[in-house]
Amino acid sequence: MAKLVQAVFVRDPDRHATVLLLPGEEPEPRLAALVTNPEAWEGGKLPTSAKSTDTTTSSDSEDGNGDGDKPAAKRTARKPARGRSAADEGSSGD
Repeated sequence: MAKLVQAVFVRDPDRHATVLLLPGEEPEPRLAALVTNPEAWEGGKLPTSAKSTDTTTSSDSEDGNGDGDKPAAKRTARKPARGRSAADEGSSGD
């Protein structure tokens, strides 16, 4: 497994917390896949787990919505708030 040569912060998707990976560490494969900067790795090369994860995430979100065949949700027009007609007319309701 590859070692880090720089300190790196990554967001752990399982714990939803920021993790500090220190130089000289060999991080778990799931965390190593999150470090995509080749300069952070010994020898300047991404480990194989990081390369495979990086290519799958870029191809999955090619159309921008990440859902593949599903179109993006459309927003419907909002209805005006109740009581606005009286405010628009300028009458106080008397």
